Amino acid sequence: MSKKIKLIWDFRGSDAAKIAEHHEIHLKEFINLEKISLNITGFEVVNEFHAFAYMVIHEENKIAVRDALKPHRGVYCD
Repeated sequence: MSKKIKLIWDFRGSDAAKIAEHHEIHLKEFINLEKISLNITGFEVVNEFHAFAYMVIHEENKIAVRDALKPHRGVYCD
């Protein structure tokens, strides 16, 4: 079983929540276009000036997805 990585895109400012929510739509489109087996996306609002969108991928897809989408950060998850 391969490890999973959560790729994260941070957004800051008064529009952060709306931008993160919209960015998730593009992440879902990418998953469908590239036929990525794991289909886990979302967005979270940290506070009124910080939100982030995320996508969970298998470790073996890390380089290809990272190079194509340029996330701000990534963390290993369960």
